[in-house]
Amino acid sequence: MNTSQPLVSVIIPSYNHAHFVEACLQSVLKQSYRDFELIILDDGSPDDSKSVIEGFLEKLSSCRQRIHFDSHSNIGLCATLNKGLSLAQGKYVVIFASDDIMMLDRLEKQVAYLEKNSEVAVCGGSMLGIDNDGVLLSKQKILPACRLDFDDVFWRGSGGLPAPTAMIRKSVIDEVGGYDPAIAIEDLYMWLKITAHGHKMSITSDVVAYYRSHDANMHGNYQWMIDNIRKIYLDYQSHPKYAEVLDDFLTSMLVKTAKQHKNIARDLLKDLDWSRLRGKKIKGLLRLVLSR
Repeated sequence: MNTSQPLVSVIIPSYNHAHFVEACLQSVLKQSYRDFELIILDDGSPDDSKSVIEGFLEKLSSCRQRIHFDSHSNIGLCATLNKGLSLAQGKYVVIFASDDIMMLDRLEKQVAYLEKNSEVAVCGGSMLGIDNDGVLLSKQKILPACRLDFDDVFWRGSGGLPAPTAMIRKSVIDEVGGYDPAIAIEDLYMWLKITAHGHKMSITSDVVAYYRSHDANMHGNYQWMIDNIRKIYLDYQSHPKYAEVLDDFLTSMLVKTAKQHKNIARDLLKDLDWSRLRGKKIKGLLRLVLSR
């Protein structure tokens, strides 16, 4: 490795992505920026992920990057990430899901940005959605370049930056601590911790990853999302905007669940702040009452 350039630790948590993990690993090992280590952690996948990864690594004829692969019994995503962080030696950390794909100049661009912007703790960008077969989805969202602080993430509605696009200073992770194994939504949890400590995050104009959308993604599991985001927000219940932020989130979940997940929607009604009767609440109620 070229020690004149900062080392990047790329951590790949893998779970049940046997059909996708090889493409993910190829996109990492083909990066134009070469000073990185690759840490692959299979979290007890019941599919063939472990054998696929082992087969891929065996086929590598030569590789000057340090590669660490470990397969353990299932402990959950956040405990797996903490394990990866304990192994990471880089100045910068990239946590990248084993079903996504990196743009080949991703590490090069992000290292250059963070080296020039020492006040930024995390940088990210945009990503393009693809389906199971790697075909681009018809609808894409390109984010504008911006800086984010705690208020942007917590109550101004940004939600942080897309997890597959993030590069984080390892010193900042060490400062704020790792992930909570009891909380499954790792990105929002970490963005709030980092910005609550006064650090800034940046979204650049670069598209740095392909995000794969498929049936195993957890974003359609609404009860899981509600339970975990409630836990995350509890750490900030002393914030003056806490009640408003929680109510806005639960209202958005009411709208999303009112047609197809009526039991979840009805359960949300008791926790909503009905003194804040906004258009979105009315929309959710109408969907719940009028849909079959």
